[in-house]
Amino acid sequence: MATEDKNRATAAAILPLVGGAANVGSIAHCMTRLRLGLHDRSLVDEEALKAVPAVLGVVEDDTYQIVLGPGTVARVTPEFERLVEEERALAPPAVHTSGELAAQGAAIRAQQKARNATPFKLFLRRIANIFVPLIPALIGCGIIAGLNGLLVNLGRLTSVTPALAAMASGFMALIAVFVGYNTAKEFGGTPILGGAVAAIIVFPGVANIDAFGQTLSPGQGGVLGALGAAVLAVYVEKWCRRWVPEALDVLVTPTLTVLISGLVTIFGLMYVAGEVSSAIGTFADWLLSTGGAGAGFLLGGFFLPLVMLGLHQALIPIHTTLIEQQGFTVLLPILAMAGAGQVGAAAAVYLRLPRNESIRRTIRSALPAGLLGVGEPLIYGVSLPLGRPFVTACVGGAFGGGFVGLFNQLGDSVGSTAIGPSGWALFPLLDGNHGLGPTIAVYAGGLLVGYVAGFVATYFFGFSKALLDEFDVPREPAPSTVAAPGTATPGRTPDDPAPGDSPTKQPAGV
Repeated sequence: MATEDKNRATAAAILPLVGGAANVGSIAHCMTRLRLGLHDRSLVDEEALKAVPAVLGVVEDDTYQIVLGPGTVARVTPEFERLVEEERALAPPAVHTSGELAAQGAAIRAQQKARNATPFKLFLRRIANIFVPLIPALIGCGIIAGLNGLLVNLGRLTSVTPALAAMASGFMALIAVFVGYNTAKEFGGTPILGGAVAAIIVFPGVANIDAFGQTLSPGQGGVLGALGAAVLAVYVEKWCRRWVPEALDVLVTPTLTVLISGLVTIFGLMYVAGEVSSAIGTFADWLLSTGGAGAGFLLGGFFLPLVMLGLHQALIPIHTTLIEQQGFTVLLPILAMAGAGQVGAAAAVYLRLPRNESIRRTIRSALPAGLLGVGEPLIYGVSLPLGRPFVTACVGGAFGGGFVGLFNQLGDSVGSTAIGPSGWALFPLLDGNHGLGPTIAVYAGGLLVGYVAGFVATYFFGFSKALLDEFDVPREPAPSTVAAPGTATPGRTPDDPAPGDSPTKQPAGV
């Protein structure tokens, strides 16, 4: 009951600071953030919101995102929804009755969208919206696959392992269908038609078809082919909706959509997407086998900035393609080192600011999540507001990535059977070409290197004298649930920069 009261109190503290229930248009959450669609962002008291003890930061994007951290956000969101419903039941939403206020809110939303909605970022956001919903299934099936492999190697429960193999492989065998469904939904078509066209790719009967002088293979083209087929289906469907008479639409439109898109998929997209998928796998293997240490250093070092810009979403279909082809993605364990650098940097900040109890309290609460691979609380609550520690955290990630990349270069491939988790949470999903023991050892070594390098870089180079003078002063956590308007965020001054642009939903892994 005490936990429920705490979550409700947090929700009650947040609601008035975002303009009340009348200003809330939509409510959703991801792994760490409460995402609100607000009618008028000028009604948000951002400084007071940041001062709420449970709030680790805010992000301005297409939605207004309040970083609460893993676990907390899943418990606060239902309480927030209940409070919004209760408040709306007591008072009609005035914001909708004022044309002037609604126009002002629309103008602010348009301004925010224009600032963040570059064509490339919008494209990446759509890609993320297609693949991110698949991550829970990838994680679950990946862990089952790891458990099955362990039992097979030990020779235990041999009567159960075939069933586990079926559970682990079933989703991956049909992942193209789910990609097609989500793609059509994201691009404004009928989802089931996108799934129907993508299903052609995994249908065993395509093995009887010749295209470009070769016999097709079931699954050829994988998720990239499914994505292209579903996008094509959306455009064919929209064309049909414009030109097919309404009386015939229910019969003609789905038929032409599947027929035209299916023919193009079979006699074009499957071959082209298959070649691209093969090239991705070949390039990843070449990159890590020839320049593994250098490539790992760059990938691990630049992943956090990519996350801040939302550009890491471009890697999601690449991860999925590698998992389809090889059974694991060799890129994720390297990129996960960015989170290790973040953890090491946070530990150094904790020791360098012994008198700032506000920041130290944030680190104590966010460090367990950071060890499990959820880095947003540490990023938005600690390193990014301080500035230089964010850079030194990237240095830690670079050294950790270089360590894992070096072993890939030496022939010990370290991969993950799913995308999403990182940090310690990635251990159950690890796989490689030399067995589970060496794979775990290399990954654990990379984490240790990332922790140490992030700590050393931050402790010795993460603070200027001016930064220490500003932050190494007694600062206590906010004494009440809601701070007065204009109060600075715990551990920040009013002039500190706010967190930058971030993706709609990023796979954990930072």
